[in-house]
Amino acid sequence: MANVINKAIFSSRVFSINRVTYHTHHRVMNHIDPVQQGRYYKLNFVLRQPKVGEVFSCEKCIVNLWGRVYLFRPDKYEHSVSKIESGKRVLLSLALNI
Repeated sequence: MANVINKAIFSSRVFSINRVTYHTHHRVMNHIDPVQQGRYYKLNFVLRQPKVGEVFSCEKCIVNLWGRVYLFRPDKYEHSVSKIESGKRVLLSLALNI
């Protein structure tokens, strides 16, 4: 599994912004992100799509625009990303826990 580079731009108890880079051969297995309390929302902007591979899948997306902007509840619905065959995937990820 290739390394993931997660660069925190801003982080607080309620809100965070991260730039996340996934490299060739990486994939994200189906999972739910646990939270201790409240509702957890993620708004992901795909800044760079890999040349081959990388399909985001979510049990239920609130918003999915052009396969590049996703708003979803990672604490409530399973989500995953298929294997990146070539290139890298770069996200700007905004997370809100209320």
